[in-house]
Amino acid sequence: MAMEAGMDLVEISPNTNPPVCKIMDYGKYKYSAQKKAAEARKKQKVVEIKEIKLRPMIDDHDYDVKMRAMLRFFEEGDKVKITLRYRGREMAHQEIGTKLLDKVKAAVADVAKVEQDARFEGRQVVMVLAPR
Repeated sequence: MAMEAGMDLVEISPNTNPPVCKIMDYGKYKYSAQKKAAEARKKQKVVEIKEIKLRPMIDDHDYDVKMRAMLRFFEEGDKVKITLRYRGREMAHQEIGTKLLDKVKAAVADVAKVEQDARFEGRQVVMVLAPR
């Protein structure tokens, strides 16, 4: 029947009893499947992790610049890793850094959620935020 129609006999599921076959143009089927896969690849977005580095004694303007960059990253759909690095005697006043991270969390609460809460890694604190 497939030869009369000028098509191919394609085995759909060989393990069933009886095996299921379909009469179709196999070349056309492969082409459309390839196009569908390419379209799906084109639409998918690879989520990147952008990093913002802060210091506990950051100035207001510098903080504002970092926040604008962070909001832009969230609009693009990227995650943001905030690294707060302590140097020298700043380790003695870790509450300043904690306040800064709380301030950042409050500022981006409407556009981002905390994916990984702040945790110490040696002399730095790392927190990951993801867009909502």
